[in-house]
Amino acid sequence: MSFEQALPYIFLLLMALSILIYAILDGFDLGVGILLHRSSRTHRNQMIASIGPFWDANETWLVLAVGILLIAFPTAHSIFLRELYIPVLFLILGLIIRGVAFDFRAKAVTKYQNLWDQVFRLGSILATASQGFMMGAYVTGFEDSVQAFLFSCLSAVCITAAYAYIGGAWLVLKTEGELQQYAARKARTAGWFTGLGVLSICVANPLINPQVAERWFSLPAAILLLPIPLTTFSLMLVVDYYLKKVPWNNDLGCWIPFTAVAGVFFMCLVGLAYSYYPYVIPNKLLAVDAASSSKSLSFVFYGVAIVLPIILIYTLFSYRIFKGKTTALEYS
Repeated sequence: MSFEQALPYIFLLLMALSILIYAILDGFDLGVGILLHRSSRTHRNQMIASIGPFWDANETWLVLAVGILLIAFPTAHSIFLRELYIPVLFLILGLIIRGVAFDFRAKAVTKYQNLWDQVFRLGSILATASQGFMMGAYVTGFEDSVQAFLFSCLSAVCITAAYAYIGGAWLVLKTEGELQQYAARKARTAGWFTGLGVLSICVANPLINPQVAERWFSLPAAILLLPIPLTTFSLMLVVDYYLKKVPWNNDLGCWIPFTAVAGVFFMCLVGLAYSYYPYVIPNKLLAVDAASSSKSLSFVFYGVAIVLPIILIYTLFSYRIFKGKTTALEYS
């Protein structure tokens, strides 16, 4: 296979990588928004402070993924917007609400701060549920049926739980004391719902897509692929055990839940990628058929080769600068 022939698959990989990084990084700040504490303003301020340096930049990865889809796979992009116009609208609305609430809560230091915190929470739930519904619709190939709609609704609930899961794990990493224990309890509950959701999707997906069932359950693939579900649920058991014991002496291993949940996200993406590769829209549109011309892809590839490392370096630098426990956030 020549470089030009490989370009559609390279861009498919880059888009999947962007989606994974977005799900982990923007996932934790969406999750923090979902878990935003109601009773204590001090706790809410600390939760907001834990995501303050990162949350806006994390959305860069969503922009990159959508940009790759638009430029590299324009046919698929048009189908996405046509089929997912309403959930995309709600996603954008949720992100706008979050942005407005985040800025206004800093200025509403009196009675309205509580209101803006709840608006931020509402925006986070709206954004995550929309993404989950879109994922469910994508997996079913945008099928117009009751079963597909119910599957999309299930996916919306599971994705929301998964974001709350990684958001709680992030707070365990970044906070201490009562807030850390609160985050551990909420993350553990979200983890149960996430595990139930992953299991439900693992059962429902092969029933909806016969080709997926054939890929996963035919021999020897069924044996070779066994490490994917085993690793996923093993990581979730590790997280559940750690969260059950919070707080640990000297905050031992506070990084374990977040790292393990990120591993769960990675394994889920691997499973989805194996299920549908080389389709850009499951069972409907191959990546090579949806791709732009070779000359266009070649030109864009060199741009991505420059931009992507810059984004990665900036991201790593910002997380290094703001590593460690979150300090108190006070508005004057």
